[in-house]
Order: sequence, then structure tokens, then C-alpha cells
Amino acid sequence: MDGYFRAVKYLESFVNYEKLDWYSYKKSLGLQRIKSFLQFIGNPQEELKVIHIAGSKGKGSTCVFVAYILRQAGFSVGLYTSPHLSDFRERIRILKPRQSNSQLPFEGSISKEYLTGLVEFLKPVIKGFEKFSIHNRHFHYGRLSFFEVYTALAFLYFKEKKVDFVVMETGMGGRLDATNVAQSLVCAITPISYEHTRYLGKTLTQIAGEKAGIIKQKSLVISSIQKKEAAQVIQNKSASLQAKLFTVGKDIKYSTKGKYFSIKGINNNYTNLRINLLGRHQLINASQAVGIIEALGSYGFKVSVNCIKKGLYNTLWPGRLEVLCRKPCIVVDGAQNAASAAVLKSAVTSIFKYKKLILVFGVSQDKDIKGMVSQLSGLAHKIILTCADNPRAALPKYLKRYFSAKEKEIFITAGVREAKVLALKVANLQDLILVTGSLFVVGEFRDAYR
Repeated sequence: MDGYFRAVKYLESFVNYEKLDWYSYKKSLGLQRIKSFLQFIGNPQEELKVIHIAGSKGKGSTCVFVAYILRQAGFSVGLYTSPHLSDFRERIRILKPRQSNSQLPFEGSISKEYLTGLVEFLKPVIKGFEKFSIHNRHFHYGRLSFFEVYTALAFLYFKEKKVDFVVMETGMGGRLDATNVAQSLVCAITPISYEHTRYLGKTLTQIAGEKAGIIKQKSLVISSIQKKEAAQVIQNKSASLQAKLFTVGKDIKYSTKGKYFSIKGINNNYTNLRINLLGRHQLINASQAVGIIEALGSYGFKVSVNCIKKGLYNTLWPGRLEVLCRKPCIVVDGAQNAASAAVLKSAVTSIFKYKKLILVFGVSQDKDIKGMVSQLSGLAHKIILTCADNPRAALPKYLKRYFSAKEKEIFITAGVREAKVLALKVANLQDLILVTGSLFVVGEFRDAYR
């Protein structure tokens, strides 16, 4: 058994809440355990310049826009996102000032060798921490989770590599998320919608309260366009912490003209902009990213208009309205709630031309399946239901009950690879195969297709 395989097995030995269909949110998650553990390894997060991003939709896209702009400006940028599509090394990346024009989908992912070395370093530390926790009645926090260990590993990696900035995406929520131990220079909240209602709350006000938990005292906050309830929570939280709030749609505005768009930012105007990520919603994410970059100017970090323009254009983010093939057209997108499904529906109908649409759909059982199906089922001429190789995945036969009896052709498959084979079999060259519902499904489909 080689070192990397042993490292992977060790990381997988920790409880992974991404693969559990139910747990106690407030009892299982919290910051005291990760804070205490980080003290054991010298608090590496305190030496990092962090941009912290939470939200329901578009937080990953906003993260990569920011990272690519900063890289274009000559900075070395740590990027921490989740979940991954194929390999969890994708979650920890460093984008260095590019020496060539080559672009790889997950450029700068942590190497197997470095990951293995960090795991070997952490093993005895984790053992000592857990022994200390068990025998100290004042600090009994229980065992670390996979996400906590991986977040600590990311902090160590970015510190050792001496990156200029770290762009971090929250895992879930924000207030109790392990990433929230970092003191961010700028925090941002992307559009908030109904998601993880078992854990975050059943109202937008409650969900926004969890997301707004990343706002720090006297920090700079960039909020995307929000529904009224969520916007009010963010405003109140910012005011209570004396944080300066800027909002897309009010302080940061965008407009389109043909294939180009413009942004009226906090300090500057940016014209003749282009991005390669598809969908009008990505213009909102790009605008928020520009606001984040401008906010960094308050700390003396200036980025030129030209670097912003090139950074936006060069941004890659697989699995988000990604076109894998043209004949038939295959599009994959990790829309995981009703609001994202509505955005996806609008994007597909406005961007692509096709004769028939074959929907490949699989989603985790804790998601708003009814809401997603209500948006997507009307699009499809044929529906292929599937499930990812994940304990949280809803069984296809369970998904079927959410679709109308009027749907003429619904197929049940045992897994994503079978769904891929079937989709290619029933599709004509003029058709569109849309794979969505879960990033886990999207990741498996991309792997099966390559």
C-alpha cells in the first residue's frame, strides 16, 4: 500500500457529514474543536490573508473569479472549495502567476506527495489532540471531522507555500463552518435561497442568519442580489458588527451589450468584459468578484482594470453549465436546489438550440427534490433518473414519484455510468443531454465520459 493510498484511507476514517443523510447540526458542528486543534499546529490561519465566501448559489464561481483575477495581477492565490467533482485534491489549489497560456480545469491542485506528507505530519498531532480532548473534562470536543481535518490541512499548506491570498468557500452555512475560524479581510455572501433546511432553518431569515455568521467585526462585506428577508439579515448583521456593506445591484451594477458586459464598481467602471462561464447568473457572480477585488484596495492591494478584464475572461470552473460535447450536446451543471434549477432552466432555454432534451437527474435525498423537479421536468422530452455513489443519494425509484404521471418516458438506472450509456443511446445528434441535480452526479458523469 503506497503512502498516498494510506493517506486517503486515513482521511476517509473521519466522519464526513457530506455523506450522512442526517445528523444534529448544532451538536456536530462548531468552532471550538477546530480552533483548539489549530492551536496545536500553531494557528496557521492567522498568517493568511483570507477572502471568505458563503451563500447558497454561485459561491464557488465567485471564488474562482476572485482567484483568477488575483493570479492575473501577479499574486499567488490559495483556493479552497468544496465539494469536489472527481478528486478531493481539487479542493486545495494554488494558482500561481501563469508562465504560459495553458489552462487546466483544476490547475494547481495539491500534489499527492505534498498531501501525503501533510497527513503524515498531522497524524501524531491529531492523536495527541484527541487524547487531550478525551482526558480533559473542560475540553472534550469529540473526534475531528473530515472537513475540519482537511480545512486545517489547507491552512497548513497555504502557510507553508507562502501564498499572497487565500480564497475560501464555506462548506455549509457559515456560522459553524470550519472555515469561519479565519479572520477575513473581505467576506462575501452570494445569493441565498432555500437549502439544507433540515440544518440551516426552514425560512430565508434563518438560513441567512447562518450564512451571515461569517461577517466579522469592522470587516468589508460584499453581498450579491438577495431576496428581501435575506438582505435584511445581512444589513442588520453588518450594522451590529460595524462592518461596511456593499451590495450588487446597488453599489455594484452590471449591464450587457451583445456578447460583452460592463460593471460599474465601487471605485471604477469596467467595460468590454467577457467571461467563458455560461449563463447570465455568472455575470452577477463576476460583478460580486469585482466588488471583492475593489474592497481589497482598502488594504492597499490595487488591481488594474486590465488584470480584472483578463482574469474574468480566463476563469475556468468545471461542472457549471459545462459543455462536454457538441453532437449530441452534453451539458453538465451542479444545480442543487430549486433556485439553482430555475436559473439552469433559463440558461439552457436561452443559450442552447436542440431538438429534444434528455434530462439525466440524480440528487441527494436531503435536497428540495420537489422544487427542483418542478423547474426541470417541463424541459425534458425524456428523463433518466440515476444516483451517485454516495450514501446520501436518493434512489431513482424514489425520485420517480416526484415526476408527473404525464411524463411519457422515464428511465430508471442503477448508477451514473449506466445513465450515461443510456443517454447516449437514446439521444440523436441534434438533441441535448442535460446532467444535473448534484455535483456528485456531475462529477461521476464527467469521469465516465472521459
